[in-house]
Amino acid sequence: MIHRFLENTKVVLASGSERRRFLLEMMGVKPLVLPSSYAETPNGLPPARQVIAHASAKAHAVRKNLAPDCLVIGADTIVVVDKLILGKPHSHAEARDYLRLLSGRSHWVYTGICLLYKGQVATGYRRTKVTFDNLTDSDIKQYIATEEPMDKAGAYGIQGFGAQFITDIKGCYFNVMGFPLNLFYQLCREVMA
Repeated sequence: MIHRFLENTKVVLASGSERRRFLLEMMGVKPLVLPSSYAETPNGLPPARQVIAHASAKAHAVRKNLAPDCLVIGADTIVVVDKLILGKPHSHAEARDYLRLLSGRSHWVYTGICLLYKGQVATGYRRTKVTFDNLTDSDIKQYIATEEPMDKAGAYGIQGFGAQFITDIKGCYFNVMGFPLNLFYQLCREVMA
């Protein structure tokens, strides 16, 4: 059980993501939330390596101000379609473009996690295939009006209004939310052993 590994450990989440905090709390972990100042920018790496690099950079940026016996968690999520990497949209127009691109097709969601604990580093990623229904311009306009797409990779949230557009998922649902819990559990076992 995750909370058993961490019951006497200060856990720091290097992310301002409400979804990641919620998932940790759902598993009995109460993290201190210290969002990293690291700016996520495309780095030319393949998707799996990119999310691990970003997650690691976030964790290390926060780690330097903390005691080594804190467990620091960095995470990063991207959406990939046609070899294009879709992060968080910068505008409503970009969100509309992303959603049009995803409409009626499948795409991949990658999330990387990095854990830092007492000098140890553990990293990994998960990949999930998600298929969207065909979206009308009205669907897209109404969805963007909710503002939900604006802080999410690929401009949608599977746990919110965006769920109504998803016809199929292959892989970890929590990965699409931005924090694959089984991967986190495996990495905790690695660094806490």
